[in-house]
Amino acid sequence: MSRRLVSLTLDTLEDLPRSCRQCVYWELDPVTAERACQTGDPGLEKEAWVSQTLLEWGSCGKLAYVDGMPAGFIMYAPPAYVPRSMAFPTSPVSADSVLLTTAHVVRAFAGGGLGRMLLQGVARDLTKRGVRAIEAFGDAKFGEAEEGENPCVAPADFFLSVGFKTVRPHPRYPRLRLELRTALSWKSDVEYALEKLLGSMSPETLLRPVRPVARTPSNPAPV
Repeated sequence: MSRRLVSLTLDTLEDLPRSCRQCVYWELDPVTAERACQTGDPGLEKEAWVSQTLLEWGSCGKLAYVDGMPAGFIMYAPPAYVPRSMAFPTSPVSADSVLLTTAHVVRAFAGGGLGRMLLQGVARDLTKRGVRAIEAFGDAKFGEAEEGENPCVAPADFFLSVGFKTVRPHPRYPRLRLELRTALSWKSDVEYALEKLLGSMSPETLLRPVRPVARTPSNPAPV
């Protein structure tokens, strides 16, 4: 099984899940995003945002492929490029950080370390560009409320499980931070928790966590 990590471009943008390809939750301010979804073309707005960010700042996402199939992605950008970031009660993001907005791992490929691979790819990219840390807004009540739940905001537990620390607490949307040197030195013991929580972020039925398979003498781990 071959695995490959590539940067998000206008060409690879088409490999995002359809619902994510048409989503501009992070890329536009709340009012403009709602208008685009109701009367405009959110897919075109998404493409314009990616194009502008690539031209002005550089790489803003990573995609993972397994045997040539799109298997997961992660997106990030400076907070100045993410209008939605100012709508959170725990904003603003620290001046030395880049904002991690969203990530997904396709269910069929969950449990194989792709989430960890994506995040480490981000860490390597940003370290080379002189960035010190990643910050994110987490949902501390993800999965509890049936109404108003937004799958575009990751569970706070996801971030905490992989080394993020709370820098500004909030009962619903805490702001969390991960030093990039920590991400580059992760151990495999966080791998399952990462995959599980990345899967729970997805708005699609295909993007769900996979339970680990119990290994027995008659069902050994794959080599």
